[in-house]
Amino acid sequence: MLKSLQEQFPVFRDCLPLAIGIDKALLARMPEIEKKVLRIALSLHTHSMRYLRATEKASHRFDLDGNQAEELTEEHRKHASDTIRERLKKQAEERRAQQKAEKEAEAARVRTEKLTALAEKFSRK
Repeated sequence: MLKSLQEQFPVFRDCLPLAIGIDKALLARMPEIEKKVLRIALSLHTHSMRYLRATEKASHRFDLDGNQAEELTEEHRKHASDTIRERLKKQAEERRAQQKAEKEAEAARVRTEKLTALAEKFSRK
């Protein structure tokens, strides 16, 4: 669905901030779309990093044809900035946790190898 929207409408392809009520405009132009599928596609689009970055820097929202619609509020730009910041922070924390787990696993493997080597060296045959 999202791919189809990107092919048909420049506002999706260029990742421009969407006008308020764009879902209603889409349903008017494409009545065959299921509302639930459209909501999911719009959610995926508007939560993407590319969309959030565009929203963070934009001054206006855009309609389906790529024409300027209403002005983008500072509150919405701030929300985009905060979401980006939180997402990057979470990714960094996950990366650190993964690196820590990998180091601990490597340390455990080395300990096991050393213990095995010692056991072999001092075992009675």
